[in-house]
Amino acid sequence: MTTLTRSEARVTPRKLNAALRAVLVFVFWIIAAVLVASIHQSTSATMPVACVVLEVLAIVAAAATYIRFATHEATLDHALLTGTAWLLFGIATEIIMRMSSGHQWFALLGSPDHGGLRCVLLIAWVVAPALFANRRD
Repeated sequence: MTTLTRSEARVTPRKLNAALRAVLVFVFWIIAAVLVASIHQSTSATMPVACVVLEVLAIVAAAATYIRFATHEATLDHALLTGTAWLLFGIATEIIMRMSSGHQWFALLGSPDHGGLRCVLLIAWVVAPALFANRRD
C-alpha cells in the first residue's frame, strides 16, 4: 500500500512596501481619470445621466483592478484612504486645469450645473475602492 504525500506550502501574497503602494494608487487613479475624462468628452453634452453611469462604472472597474492587483488583503481603512486620495487628485487636477486653461474644466468631478450627478461622482471616487475591501479591521 502506497500513500502519496505532498507538501502543502502556503503561498502568501507578497506585501508591497508603502512607496510602491502609493505609486500604484496614483497610477490606477490616472487610468481611471483618463477613462472618466474620455467618457465625459464624448457623452456629457448629449446624455448627462448615461455619462455619469459610464463614469462611475469606469471608476469602479479601476478600483476593482487596483484592489486585486495592488493589495490582495485590502482593509476598509486602506480602501477608503485610497478613495479619498483619488478624490483629492481629481480636485487638484481640476484646479490646475482651471488655472492653466483659463476656463472651467469639470471632466473628472462633474459640472455644478448638474448637482446631483456631481455628488454621485464625488461619492464614487471615495467609495469605489471600499466596495472591494477584503477585511474590515
